[in-house]
Amino acid sequence: MKNLITLILSLMLSFGAAASQGVALDEADIDLSDNASLQRGAKHFVTYCLGCHSAKQIRYLRIALDLGVEEKKMLNDIAPEGAGIYDKMHTAMNAHDAEKWFGVEPPDLSLIARSRGANWLYSYLRGFYVDKSKVLGSNNTVFPDVGMPNVFWQIQGEQHAVLKMVDGKQIVEKLEITEPGKLSPKEFDKMINDLVNFLVYVGEPVQLERISMGKYVLFFIFMLLLLSYLLKKEYWKDVH
Repeated sequence: MKNLITLILSLMLSFGAAASQGVALDEADIDLSDNASLQRGAKHFVTYCLGCHSAKQIRYLRIALDLGVEEKKMLNDIAPEGAGIYDKMHTAMNAHDAEKWFGVEPPDLSLIARSRGANWLYSYLRGFYVDKSKVLGSNNTVFPDVGMPNVFWQIQGEQHAVLKMVDGKQIVEKLEITEPGKLSPKEFDKMINDLVNFLVYVGEPVQLERISMGKYVLFFIFMLLLLSYLLKKEYWKDVH
């Protein structure tokens, strides 16, 4: 019961934060049928996210089966060293250490795409910029004052905010890369899109199956309505 209440409150806060900030979000290109993208996204999640965050509602075996990856390849190329095929995606970070370093335990990301939305995630992960006034040295346009460091700074490059005054308040007009990273802006955007694509999949692994089944269900309902209508006419033709 406590976990259910926590989840509901988290979802309410998530939607409230997104609505109150009024940030224009960039659109993510989500394609859950693109197994190559999902495999790259899984690898990016393990490399850049799993150190602090977990996705404990899914197992490596489920990912391997859904994405058409051999178990051996999953363990060698995607899962972290020492992980078992039946393991869930648990973070290696101790909860006590996480609270000590960041002030709060980093959330599990199993449902983050469902609660925040793909476009929010895509914009947020690309929205970090240098801010020396912050303890972690960075800030974010989508989630101001977020307590998460910019883990992508080496591959994205050093990004700075161009500020302007609006109604006496300083806001971020745009972001500019002042020092290139290991990836070009186009390559970095593709990498983040793959990561978000994977998180959308994790939030609902059966989404493609649900959509496919939904078409048959709608067709069945339509045929049932048609038969019911014809049956009604047959029963009532003598009444008139």
